[in-house]
Amino acid sequence: MAFLELIGFAILILIILLIGYFIGKKAGIGKANREWENNVPNIREDAIKKSRAVLGGQFSEQLAPYLPDFPYSPTEARFIGKPIDFIIFEGMDNKEITAVKFVEVKSGKASLSTHERKLKDVIINKNISWEEYRIPENLTKKL
Repeated sequence: MAFLELIGFAILILIILLIGYFIGKKAGIGKANREWENNVPNIREDAIKKSRAVLGGQFSEQLAPYLPDFPYSPTEARFIGKPIDFIIFEGMDNKEITAVKFVEVKSGKASLSTHERKLKDVIINKNISWEEYRIPENLTKKL
């Protein structure tokens, strides 16, 4: 009989442990959900601030050639956006291009991205070339 009582007691302990586990799990999930719900307004506010900063930066980039201290003629600037903001064709207004310059516009404390840094290195190392691509004639023939 003592053996059966011991097995019954072990089963009772196991049941109590399982109930405790599931109650604890449910309480933990509830606590996590409450913390998440309390943080949602802060998360949204942070996302809005970051989005505004990005949009403001993008707007500023495109507006840059028209600012008084921009060192190049706005009519010689071509907005690319990625991976560089502008390509400047110096002299294009006079129908004689004398230089091609790559310009990245930054505002505030923004720094160059990895791609922008690599592009800067390529340009500084003069790893630049000219290529001409011709479209095959059979694609441009009139039928």
